[in-house]
Amino acid sequence: MATPTLRNMLTKLIVRDFKVLAEAEIELDNPVVFVGPNDSGKSSALQALALWDLGLRRWTEKRGDSAPPQRPGVAASRRDLLSVPVPSARLLWRDLRVRQTYREAERRGTENIRIEVIVEGVTGGERWSCGMEFDYANEESFYCRPLRIDPDGSERMPILPREWWPKIALLNPMSGLASNETRLEPGAIDVRIGEGRTAEVLRNLCLRVTELPKGLERWEKLADRIATLFGVHLDRPRLIPERGEVQVTYVSKLGSRLDLSSAGRGMLQTLLLLAFIDLNQESVLLLDEPDAHLEILRQREIYQVLRETAAHNGAQVICASHSEVILNEAAQHDALVAFVGTPHRVEKKAQVLKALRDIRFEDYYKAAITGFILYVEGSTDLDLLLAFATVLQHEARHYLERPFVHYVGDKPSNARSHFYGLKEAKNDLVGFALFDRLGRQDLRSRGDLTEHMWPRREIENYLLPTKTLLRYAEQCGRTSVSSPPTDGQGATLFEEPEGKRWRRTMEKALRDLTPPVALKNLEHQFWIDNKISDSYLTPVLQRFVGDMGFPAQLRKKHFYRLVDYLRPAEVHADVVEVLDGIARAARTARGAAP
Repeated sequence: MATPTLRNMLTKLIVRDFKVLAEAEIELDNPVVFVGPNDSGKSSALQALALWDLGLRRWTEKRGDSAPPQRPGVAASRRDLLSVPVPSARLLWRDLRVRQTYREAERRGTENIRIEVIVEGVTGGERWSCGMEFDYANEESFYCRPLRIDPDGSERMPILPREWWPKIALLNPMSGLASNETRLEPGAIDVRIGEGRTAEVLRNLCLRVTELPKGLERWEKLADRIATLFGVHLDRPRLIPERGEVQVTYVSKLGSRLDLSSAGRGMLQTLLLLAFIDLNQESVLLLDEPDAHLEILRQREIYQVLRETAAHNGAQVICASHSEVILNEAAQHDALVAFVGTPHRVEKKAQVLKALRDIRFEDYYKAAITGFILYVEGSTDLDLLLAFATVLQHEARHYLERPFVHYVGDKPSNARSHFYGLKEAKNDLVGFALFDRLGRQDLRSRGDLTEHMWPRREIENYLLPTKTLLRYAEQCGRTSVSSPPTDGQGATLFEEPEGKRWRRTMEKALRDLTPPVALKNLEHQFWIDNKISDSYLTPVLQRFVGDMGFPAQLRKKHFYRLVDYLRPAEVHADVVEVLDGIARAARTARGAAP
């Protein structure tokens, strides 16, 4: 069913300093799906709309439809904010900060940090914009007023006319079902829904549907939906006056009449959504994880049902979801807002799907802070690069000491997938991807992601073993704390210095395991084509420690220490080229201050 033109629809939300949202400008549509990892701000955006709605109503109740600049704010209790239950009003503020420091207030003394929520919309073809600001008062309350347009507050945004007010209704996921429910007044139901206690009100919601105009007809349509999806028949809700309880039963596929408490979570979640939509016709429906408790097949079905039912009721749907299924469905038909980095409208929907599935929220944060990412095979490569940069005192050292690095093995496709997923959140991200020499030339550098491959087999091939291993062995001998062996009578069995003895042992290991032509020529193909870390360094060191009779001190993960025995002039030009490339890319990055 096509979505009809709504009389009242929200088109944009701007939020500052509310919960996890420092500043966000979010385009809205009907329907629109918020997607993103946990704690990325999806639920906060929904709750900001509820806060704006409360502020608008409280101000109008006390001050009317005008926005005089000199009027003080109107007090509201945290308990009035039914859709955002918090034990303290301070929890509404980002990082719990309700006051600016002296420096932040530009030496004018401390000032309040104000939550600002601006909503834009269209009513009857007329565009409007209405902003509210909120000041912290104490743990129980805060003040709200129309948003000031200029710093001194002499001009404020206009108040939305009452006839244009959108009706906003927020619904949290199903939380189970109580064994029984007493009849509740609408206000008590709203309180419980806001607190996420949907388990206590589902039967009441069902009963209220039957009490609407044409309620029985609406209930039958709702029951037909449930029958189609779950193969059961819902009985009409009824009030039992003797106990003041609401009862809802259904007939199972096997013909048994069961209490609603016997139904599965998926059916209860679906019933909650359908009843809630029926009770909030021509509203802005804020649905937090409507796919909760639903299996994959049901998620697709319920999203389609949700869209159709909301359209039939003239409602706008704004929902937050983790579901890959709902994301896929929305990507084909509806608007997507990705809460990765700065919340933004998604155009490359396929890329976002992969990014949300494979990329951690921590990576989005690091991308925003640094603006630069390095891709290497593993941690040993990073250690070696830093060691080379340190020996050379190269500019790249600054970027390698505390890098944003991602390990991808020798798979350029992994680096590209991760990088372009991050770019969905930070479109000016730059990266440098470094790989061992691959069997085929499949690198494809672009302006934003440089892909580089070592001309030699791997980074360890640049360690110049015949130089670094000898110096390493000699240094080990000089610093050895063991006493020289004696003949049992106290006489030393050798007279040469320890360093020379250790070096001589390493020389023998090198001669035994290195082709003679390679020993004479450091540019020989032996040093270029072999995987030096496994086929050479490891066996040479094993022979060395075996001949010396001491435990191994230099394993593969510590090979970066050999770089310390190189002189700057001995570092190969290939290594310098890579460090130059890393520094060049990182230098162009634009990151945010942490």
